[in-house]
Parts: sequence; structure tokens; C-alpha cells
Amino acid sequence: MGKDLDLDKVRNIGIIAHIDAGKTTTTERILYYTGLIHKMGEVHDGNTVTDWMVQERERGITITSAAISTEWRNHHITIIDTPGHVDFTIEVERSLRILDGAVVIFDSVGGVEPQSETVWRQADRYNVPRIAFVNKMDRVGADFFNVAAMMEKKLSAIAVPLQLPIGREDGFAGVIDLVTMKACYFDEASQGALVIEKEIPPAMASDAQQWRESLLEKVCDFDEELMHRMIDEQEIGEALLKRAVRAAILQNKIHAVLCGSAFKNKGVQKILDAVVDYLPSPLDRGAIHGRDAKSNAEISRRPSDDDPFAALVFKIATDQHVERLAFARVYSGKVSIKDTVYNPRTGTKERIMRIFRMHSNKRKPEEQVHTGDIVALVGLRDTKTGDTICEVTKPIVLEQMNFPNPVISRSIEPKSTGDEEKLKGALARLVDEDPTCTVKVDKETGQTLISGMGELHLEILTDRLLREFGVAANVGKPQVSYRETISASAQEDFEYAQTLGGKNLYARVVLRIEPTGSSADVVFENRLGAKMDVPKAFVEAVHGGVIEASSGGILSGYPLLGMHVALAGVTYREDDSNEMAFKIAGATAFVQACRKAGPALMEPIMRIEVVAPEEHLGPVINDLNSRRGKVLNIGRRKDGQVVDGEAPMSQMFGYATALRSLSQGRASYSMQFARYEQTTKQVQDEILRKIGRMI
Repeated sequence: MGKDLDLDKVRNIGIIAHIDAGKTTTTERILYYTGLIHKMGEVHDGNTVTDWMVQERERGITITSAAISTEWRNHHITIIDTPGHVDFTIEVERSLRILDGAVVIFDSVGGVEPQSETVWRQADRYNVPRIAFVNKMDRVGADFFNVAAMMEKKLSAIAVPLQLPIGREDGFAGVIDLVTMKACYFDEASQGALVIEKEIPPAMASDAQQWRESLLEKVCDFDEELMHRMIDEQEIGEALLKRAVRAAILQNKIHAVLCGSAFKNKGVQKILDAVVDYLPSPLDRGAIHGRDAKSNAEISRRPSDDDPFAALVFKIATDQHVERLAFARVYSGKVSIKDTVYNPRTGTKERIMRIFRMHSNKRKPEEQVHTGDIVALVGLRDTKTGDTICEVTKPIVLEQMNFPNPVISRSIEPKSTGDEEKLKGALARLVDEDPTCTVKVDKETGQTLISGMGELHLEILTDRLLREFGVAANVGKPQVSYRETISASAQEDFEYAQTLGGKNLYARVVLRIEPTGSSADVVFENRLGAKMDVPKAFVEAVHGGVIEASSGGILSGYPLLGMHVALAGVTYREDDSNEMAFKIAGATAFVQACRKAGPALMEPIMRIEVVAPEEHLGPVINDLNSRRGKVLNIGRRKDGQVVDGEAPMSQMFGYATALRSLSQGRASYSMQFARYEQTTKQVQDEILRKIGRMI
């Protein structure tokens, strides 16, 4: 994107949805209709543009988010096609963090599915305006209005149809546009490229008028002229209605709903029109807020090339030709090749050696990057996902991203001593790319453990080690990543007095800990009060000791969660106290308090949704109960009975095979991490026995 393109003609959007809702198919059609590609690929053929990884094409799913830029109606649109599988939800999280708008795709039969809820909540968290596209309207059981109702019920969304479907299932022919009040059909001979506008079919004229009036009522509050025209019963033009709809969407007060069938090439151009007409530009999103890297005061940057340069690195990727790519969203300013930028986290300067505009896995070199751009930068060796890069003389720290903790691990070791260094290097690069992948060495067994968000996540990671990095490795069976907590309150008064290297060290710390009943991280609070004059460095040292000690629990060595730690007392001596003494005292007091507070094990609980034919419902429920699961709700959907439930992750390994056997291959399921939950004493003893630790 060059300087000559107005920012109000820029759209940075994401395509988000539950797995198999049709994100990649829709993206492929968008690229075809905008002229970026001349032949549409299909997911089942393994030849789509955005699913370029070998693993994606083999499995027919999106694994990594792919950015690609195109043009529509003189607007520059950067699209990020994101994964739908829960194991790769981090790709959605970091994409939504830097995007201005989103298109959420729903299956016309399945409606709002579990991962649909997850990505919707992620968009809520970042206040991303979005439109919805009800896809697969040609499927048996398709129900546009039921999906809109599910959006309101499950997502608390204000779903406002901008279109009505003409026909349904195999009779789906086109859409009625409630803004233009025209019927739109999509020419099959041109693969849907030619959109034919006609008058609304007489049989649907009354329904269309009724839904248009409903649309006007819901958006009239967002445009004064529109409201006056409605009161005076004057004609309302297309431009005026679009302006009101846009204002409502930008404020996240409504969520426009469109429909079509991407696979049958129907309705996709209308998505592009809606992106241009209703979703925000960088100017609409306004200034980005952050903190001064030195004073910590709140500052902001306007979306303008004239403001100091500020960008957020949201992804790191390995490229075999140019090595390390840092994907960045530019919020303000501009920067060129060979320019130096500053990283406030590391306090270092780095030079941008090359700039690429990405087209999935292909690269287009650029000389300069401007406000609103999403590009890949080469040369940022010390920059990580979530880092801010900015102008050297005017540093700013933008809000960082939060990454979920891994819930499953596998042991991994090289097949030969010759592969040992290669394995270390390859694992380091995987961790660099993926914040939800961690690698650590078990202190007791000496095993190297690779951890991730699920079985598929680990399978993909280990497959990449072999194919991409050429490392031969032996991989163990999946292991659950447990956590620990406490079941009671306790207080510890610990005094540390030692002589090291001829110097006396002294620190006395009083800590009070109590359970919070949640699976949130350990929260530290300074309760010393203003009257107690204690050096700030000593308090920070105690805090550091507590956080360090919480990384390994009392029972199993797993990290601690769900507790509040209060610093209730401190005693120090002018000559003998220092930060190291207080860090040791804080860590020791914390560990001893935890021993008194009834340490308990927590296990990851998975939320599961099973769709099964009615005749197989009983066996499915019985099997779920046998896995220490519980059924939360049973509902009906066009494609079968829906069982919503929860079960411990440790009991869900191999569930896909079991479910196929129970239902003769007719049931399907989706599963995602819900929370950590304290186990019973019996289960705890069984888990500790398995991992070789009993107290």
C-alpha cells in the first residue's frame, strides 16, 4: 500500500469461524472475484492459496493464519484467514489483536458452534466490529433465521439481517438485498462472477418489506437524518441507509447478517461490498493507546504517517529463504529499509533489512511501510510476538497479548546424538513462532517435554520437526499438564539469616495466602500500608520470589494457580538486608505457607459438543459419563441431537475413535479447553501415583 492511497480506503479484516464453516473456501472466492487469482482452488483438492502448508493440505484444515492483500472497489483489503480448530486458537487471538474488523462465518445448519463462541468472545475482547455470513445455504437443513436467533441467544449479539435467502437447501438461488431492495442472483456460467440484479420475487415482496422496516427501526438511532425521514414518511435512499448501518456496526451496536454458499459461488461479492461499506478503516478505529517506555505515562499515536512510527509484532514465522519473518501491524508513522527501530521490551535498537507484503506464503518486496499496513519484516532478531517496535527517540509500549497456557505435553528426544543439536535448534524456532508451544526439561527424569494446546497441535509440531527441520526424533505418549492450588488459607512468618562469602544476609517476611476458587494466575498484593517504610526494591524482590516459587507446586511440580498472596509484614536491617535475601525469604515463605494450606491438584476440563443421531444418543451419554464427564444440556439441531458436556482432558484421549465406534461413524464432536478444576482426593491420589509422586 502506498502513500497515495487514502487510509479511509484501507480495510484490515479477519475471516473467523468454527472449523469447517467455510472460511478458506470463502477466502478463495474473494481472491478470485477480486482478480488476485484466476482459478479457484478447493480445500478438498489441497490447492487453496491460504492453506499452503503440507500439513494443512493433507488434513483439509487451516493451521496457521495467512495474510493476503487484494483490491475491491478501489479499496485496499488485507485479509487474514484464521484456523477454526481450537488447538490453534492463538492464531485467531493474535490476528484479532491487530485487525480493524472481522467477517464471522457460520454454518447454516450447525449455527453457533463451540469455536464460533470462542472466536466471537475474542473479537468482543478487542472490540472488533464484525459482520456475519451464514454459509452453506444449499445444505440440507439450512436455516438462515435460526442461525440469527442462535447468534442472539448464545452470543448476546444484535443480529440484523441485511439480506434474505431466496430459496433454501438445493433450491437456494440468491439473496434479497434489504438495503437496495433488489434480488441478487449469481451467474453459474461465470462461476458466480456476474451478479444479476432483478426485482424481488412477488411471493417474497411482503417479507422483504417487513424485514427492511425492522432494519430501519434498529439503525435509525444512529443517524438523525434517517430518523427524521422515517418520522416524516419520506423516501430513504441507499446511501443514507448504508451510512446508518455503518455507524451502528462501527459502534458494535448491531451485527449485520448476510447469507450465501461460498462453495456454490453465491453471495461472496456481497461480503466484499459489506466489508467496504460497513467495516472500519484505520481512521475509524482512531488513535492507538500505549505507555511511554520511560515514564509509563499513557500516550497515544494517531493513524497518520506524520505521527512517530509505532507497530506491533503479532507473529513470528520461519521462512526457508529469508529465515525469520516478523509480521507487524503499523499503527502510525512510516519506516523504510535500513531504518532503525526501537524495542522497548529489550531496550535495544534493531535495523529493518527487508520489507515484504505477504500473499500467503509468497512475498512481494516493498521499500517502505506506512500507517495501516500489515507486513513482514526481516532483521528483527531479538523481537518476539507481542513486542512493540517504534521510533527510537519517541518510544511507546502498546498493549501486549495474552497467551493461554499449554494443557498437554509429550516427551521428545533425538533418535541419535547427531540429531541432538538439530533438535534443540528446531524446538527453539518452534517456540519462537508459537507462544502456546513451550519446551522444558523435567528436573527429575531429565526428559525434554514439548507442550501445546491439544493432541492435534502436538502432532503438527512434531510433524514439522521431521519434514520442515529434518530432525529425527522419538515422541512419547501425550501427557496432561496439571496445575496445583490450595484448599485453605495459611500464614507463614519466615526469617532468613545466613552468612555468605563473609557477609551477613537478613530478611523477614510474613505472607498470607488464600484460595480464590478460580483457575486464574497467582495474584500478589502488598498490604504493608503507607506507614511501613520499606524499600520498594525489597517488596519487588519478595514478589519475584513468590512468582518464581509458584512455577513448581508442592505435590507434583506443576505450576500453582487460583490463589491470592498478601505481603503482611517485613523486617529488614540497613546493613544486612538486600534484594537477594528478600527474594529467597519470599520464595521460602510462600512454599512453606502452601504446605500448610492443603495443596491440591487441578486438572484441565474440556468443554465438548457432540452431534449424534437420536438412536445413538444413549451410548454417547453413557460413554461420556464413564469418562468422569457430565452432560450440561441436550438440544436438537437439524443434523441431529446435540449434547453439551464437560470432561477431564485425561479421559478424552482417543475419543474420536471411540465416538466413531459408538455411532457407526455418524456422530461428530468438537472439544476445547474450558478451565482448570480441583480434583477429588481419590482422583488426585491416582494421578500422583501415575506420575510417580505421592505425599
